[in-house]
Amino acid sequence: MTRTNPLLTPENSVLVLIDYQPEMFSLVRSMDTRLLELNTKMVVRAAQGMGVPVILTTVGVDMGVNQPTVHGLREELPGTTEFDRSTMNAWEDEAVREAVLETGRENIVFGALWTEICLAFPVVHAQADGHRTFFVTDIVGGTSPVAHETGIQRMVQAGSVPTSANALVSEWVRDWKFSPHADTARTIGRWYVDELAKLDAASRG
Repeated sequence: MTRTNPLLTPENSVLVLIDYQPEMFSLVRSMDTRLLELNTKMVVRAAQGMGVPVILTTVGVDMGVNQPTVHGLREELPGTTEFDRSTMNAWEDEAVREAVLETGRENIVFGALWTEICLAFPVVHAQADGHRTFFVTDIVGGTSPVAHETGIQRMVQAGSVPTSANALVSEWVRDWKFSPHADTARTIGRWYVDELAKLDAASRG
């Protein structure tokens, strides 16, 4: 496949969010989960505002094991279908995989809890299937720092590309004057700075 643009744009990206559920958040030990959720909200707001499709999936809800996506993220995605699975590897779930492929976007951007399992498995699998994959390092979390880092190394060795929340949003915009999404990014940026200040104040509290 010949790619005319090596960078991510809103037109060539799809965002896949996996297992942002209370049970998963409760066991994240690689970063502050409040910051993780805030970063994820920023990415979601950017995707929504810039026309990037979002595929949302959970695990074990229909089985009665886990709860749905945490409320703070779910309210950012009104009307978005939540695909529930039994498999730990979302790429092995036909409904999820087909939803991603039906977007026709060549760049699949992943976020998930946990890094070492529900992120690494589908990223490595999709990459092996010939897709161009990215993952956002500060909207994901592992059950320990070493588990998180090991998952990242595995995905990079498989050929996937790491990025960060702020870098992703900036890459989608890239021009503060001529991008049609510049105003959206400015609005999100101001909101993010305010929310980050609240987190910092609460931490000092």
